Order: sequence, then structure tokens, then C-alpha cells
Amino acid sequence: MSDNMKKNIWLVGTGLMGIEYCKVLQYLGCSFEVIGRGTESAKKFESVTGIIPKTGGMAEYLRNYNLIPDYAIVAVSVEQLASVAIQILEAGVKKVLVEKPGGLTAKEIESVAQTAQRKNAEVFVAYNRRFYSSVIKAEEIIREDGGVASFHFEFTEWSHVIEGLQKAPGVKEHWFLANSTHVVDLAFFLGGKPKKITSFTSGGTSWHPSASVFTGAGVSEIGALFSYHANWEAPGRWGVEILTKKHRLILRPLEKLQIQNIGSVAIDAVEINDEFDLKFKPGLYRTVEAFFESKDNALARISDQMYNLIFYNKIISPSTSNV
Repeated sequence: MSDNMKKNIWLVGTGLMGIEYCKVLQYLGCSFEVIGRGTESAKKFESVTGIIPKTGGMAEYLRNYNLIPDYAIVAVSVEQLASVAIQILEAGVKKVLVEKPGGLTAKEIESVAQTAQRKNAEVFVAYNRRFYSSVIKAEEIIREDGGVASFHFEFTEWSHVIEGLQKAPGVKEHWFLANSTHVVDLAFFLGGKPKKITSFTSGGTSWHPSASVFTGAGVSEIGALFSYHANWEAPGRWGVEILTKKHRLILRPLEKLQIQNIGSVAIDAVEINDEFDLKFKPGLYRTVEAFFESKDNALARISDQMYNLIFYNKIISPSTSNV
């Protein structure tokens, strides 16, 4: 990527994700401006990266500077994603990568999508797990095997941990969209988006009273049958299992790939080329690379996220009609 020095980029957000994006941009030799809000997070950012951010937030920055970049990466906290993305689009940036899920609510994500369409801009949602080395290898095996026959995924969250987290108002109540969709997106990326889905929920917690147990099944656009389960009040972890006519591919944890051959009960580790997943936050290097090069259709668009909201709502609110 020899043209990276010619790119003008805004990196908005100086928290943990901002730091991770900065590491990738520095490695790629990009020219970029870092924009944050508070001075404390800016100091921490500088101590890790050596770069001094502009502080005061996006609105303050736009009042003082008028150079509009080619690209922007939005890595602020989830409750700010939509408002910052919209500010950037209104300023005239034509290509934006926004951290997952693109907004805290369906309404916020819709606002980002509508603004992007009105401004004739491209907005991508950074579901970096699509770019894990384990996932890339799984895709290769799936192609060799003739496609996905069926799949199962689990998005269990650790309620005993989440309950004590300090989050902005509304974040925990929308935890499925804000966090669980990291694995749900990956499952449907590999197995195909739902054509029909039937869902059930029960229970509830103090921080997520609507439900804490989720299960369901359906058929994807490519004809693969799928099922899912999550119990936020019981032990468990994220995981995706893809079944082909020849193999069971197990992503648990998602960063690793295991394989079971047909006719065998043995489960073996698959060797993967995870150099960049070890050097940076897993999947992030290839996510940024795809964003700049616009050659990889694995990158989720904000319009994709709008479609996904249909079946996300079905999983979290089964009383709605099937899709």
C-alpha cells in the first residue's frame, strides 16, 4: 500500500479502539489526524502512540479546521457512533469506517444510512471478526467443500461481569446489538443471511430485563439450515460451527479454527497464518486494508446493517413476524 502517505484520514476516538486503529495506520505509513474529546484519554493515547490528538470533540474540530479528508475512521464509544458519523458525513467525507454496530439503536443506524445516501457517501461497519485469519481459512475450506450445509452459533454473554460494568445509559439495554452481533454477524456472513427464522426468548436480568435466554432456528439465503442458542445467566462462550459435506469447522474461540473430518470423532487444530492477528487486534489490519483498497466485499456496508436489523429484531423480539 505505497499510496498510504497520500491519503488524508481522520481517526476519531482516543480510547482503546482508537489506539488499536492508530497502530495499524502507523504500520501502514498513513498520514492521519487524531480527534478526541477529553484531555485524559488524549494523554493516554499520546503515551501509547506518541501522537498528540486534537481535543474537544468532532464539533469543536470542525469549527476550527476546514480540511476535509478522503477517509474517516470512527472509533468512539458505542453511544456516540451515530452522532459522530453523521457529523463527519455532513462535513463532506465520502468514505467512512464506523465501529460496530454503527449506532446504539436501529433508529440511529437508520439515520447514519440515510445521511450517507443523501451525501452520496460510503459507510462501512467494522465487523473485524469477518477478517480473522481463522475465518479466512474457514472460508477457503468451505469453498473447497462445495459450500455450507448447515451451521450453529452461540452468543452467550457473561451477565455476572456485564452487570458491574460502567456504561453510558442505554448501552446495556441494547447489549445484543452493541455486543452480541459481533458473533451473530460472523455466523450469517459465513452461512448466509436468514431467509426465514423462528425465535424464542425467556428470562431477563437487572440490566437487560427483556430477555436473557435466546434460541431459534431457520434457513439462510443459500439454503443452509441454522440454529442458535445463548443463555446470559449460564456458563458459555461465543462460538460458530459450520458444517459442510466433508467437515465440521469450529470457531471457538473465534480467533482459532478446529476441524472434524467426516467419519471421525477427532477434532484437530487447523494451522492458520495469523501474523497480523498477533501483531494487531485480531482482524483489524485486514479490515482497514479492505476499507482503503475497496476490493474486498467482506466489508459490511451500512445498508447491510439496515437489512440485518430485520432479523436482529426477530432474535431479540420474537413476537415480530418471521422474515
